[in-house]
Amino acid sequence: MKLTRCRIAVALATGILCQSVFAADPVATVNGQHIPAERLEIIVNEQRGQGQPDSPQLREAVREELIRREVLSQAAQAAGTQDKPAVQTQLELARQAIVIRAYLQDYMAANPVSDADIEKEYESIKGRLGGTEYKPRHILVETEDEAQQIIDRLRAGEDFAELAKQSKDPGSRDKGGELGWSTADLYVPPFAEALASLEKGQMTMEPVQSDFGYHIIELLDEREVEPPPIAEVRQELKQHLEQQRVENHMNALREKATIE
Repeated sequence: MKLTRCRIAVALATGILCQSVFAADPVATVNGQHIPAERLEIIVNEQRGQGQPDSPQLREAVREELIRREVLSQAAQAAGTQDKPAVQTQLELARQAIVIRAYLQDYMAANPVSDADIEKEYESIKGRLGGTEYKPRHILVETEDEAQQIIDRLRAGEDFAELAKQSKDPGSRDKGGELGWSTADLYVPPFAEALASLEKGQMTMEPVQSDFGYHIIELLDEREVEPPPIAEVRQELKQHLEQQRVENHMNALREKATIE
């Protein structure tokens, strides 16, 4: 992974917090002001976490960036930049963000996502996916009589895609009524039940009523849903559960807070 000054500067600006054994001596002294070794160790550890190997070149690049920042910081102090109200507000927001980040790190360390949590979430998602995906097409009309007439015309040999141009569904009528691949649970219950009852190539012989009107449904194809192995999605599931856990904690704290 290529080391760039920009990446180091970003790491410094975000104020990453981490645990480390710090050297006692300052990394440099600028106009009599020591730059603590802790700052260098924090950035080196952050870079290592992103895949950059620890090396003398990395440490020298971080040291140089810290010196540049100290020189600029001293110039800003001399100019009184830090006393501007807008700058004070930004400093407080930055301080708050760092404290929050550290608090959430501590919270997740005390409430980690376990392997059992990940496996439970994986099985839950598998269950919600269902075992089969369907590729249907349909024609949606206003009344039962209209739907029955279309069924009769289809049974007489008329083209489904042509008749679908009469459909009330603007999303599918120009596609021959096709709805694409999805599991049955994504449709309203009457539609889903009728769809699941069909064999490939079959059509409903009676109108199917839903809140949208009356459907004529044909099943073009079906296939078994094959979820990826848990090993491939474990990290993604862990991150999802961690975010969920933090969000739930935040909501619980907000519920207890007095907000005026």
